[in-house]
Amino acid sequence: MSRIHVCSLSRIGATVAQTGASHLVTLINAGTPVERPAAIPENRHLFLAFNDILEPMEGMTPPAEEHVTALLDFVEGWKPEKPIVIHCFAGISRSTAAAFITVCALRPEREEAEIAALIRAGSPSATPNLRLVRFADEILGRRGRMVSAIEQIGRGRDAFEGHPFSLDLDLAR
Repeated sequence: MSRIHVCSLSRIGATVAQTGASHLVTLINAGTPVERPAAIPENRHLFLAFNDILEPMEGMTPPAEEHVTALLDFVEGWKPEKPIVIHCFAGISRSTAAAFITVCALRPEREEAEIAALIRAGSPSATPNLRLVRFADEILGRRGRMVSAIEQIGRGRDAFEGHPFSLDLDLAR
C-alpha cells in the first residue's frame, strides 16, 4: 500500500530513510537551503519555491496556479509502489495542502471531507494553505468541495513544527 508522508524540512532525511520513499516534494521559500537525500534522484525531486501566504504581499511569492499545476504533473508521474515524501519548512501548511491535493487528484472518487478529516487525525497542527487548495479545487473541478473540507477542519493547533504523519493513498485504515 502506498503512502504519502508529510514532514518538516528538518525531518526530510530521516523520513526518506525510514520510509524508503522514491519521490520528494519540497514547498519552501526561495533561497532556503534544502539538502536532497541521496536516495532521491534529482528527477524525482520537485522543488516549488513560494512563501506560505494566503494573499499577495510585497516582496513575497504567493502560491500560484502554476505551483499547483507543477505538483499535479509531478504526482501523476509517481508510481505509488513506493512512498512519496512531501515537506515544507514546518510540515504544517504548504505540505499538508500538497498532500491533500495529491490524494484528491489521484483518487478523485474519494470525498474531500474524508481526506481532510484524515489529515486532521494525522496532524493536530495541520493548517493546509487555503490558497493552494483553492487553485487545486478549480483545476480539479471539485466545485468548492476541497475548500469547504479544509475550512471544516479549521486551523490546527499552534506549533513551531508539525509531527510527521502519513496518509494511505487509498485511505484504508
